[in-house]
Amino acid sequence: MGDITYLKVGAIYRYLAVVMDKYTRRVLGWAYGPRKDVALTLRALNSAVRRRRLRRGLVFHTDRGTEYAGAAFKRRLADLGIKQSMNRPGKMTDNAFIESFFHSMKSEIYHGVRFEEDGAIREALKSYVPFYNTDRLHSSLHYVSPATFEQRARGVECQ
Repeated sequence: MGDITYLKVGAIYRYLAVVMDKYTRRVLGWAYGPRKDVALTLRALNSAVRRRRLRRGLVFHTDRGTEYAGAAFKRRLADLGIKQSMNRPGKMTDNAFIESFFHSMKSEIYHGVRFEEDGAIREALKSYVPFYNTDRLHSSLHYVSPATFEQRARGVECQ
């Protein structure tokens, strides 16, 4: 699944696009930038694709934003053999898991901090995503991290 959130840096807004595995809640890819557009969502998708071997027929779920409805994004999904799914009209809760990630991320590293430059927030994100994936416990995953949950789901003994 994928979505975008706004982040204020200095006096302007920047955008964070994230791709997450719905089953494990693991963040697979992300992109940060000055524009909320198809290029941003493609960077996040391509980041996830580089990290994870995909199976054809995978379903990728997003909201109904133009960044996901654009021809270039749809073409990339089709080239990868991924089926596109979008929220039902007016049903913002269809993407609740990724919204929960944004809430956690903002509560833990963003709110109460004033970021004045892109580099500072980018560094915070580079630290937070691995923490979120490997150390942060999730009640919805029986109080283990996404990485541990994923290992257990695959039948791999955790170290």
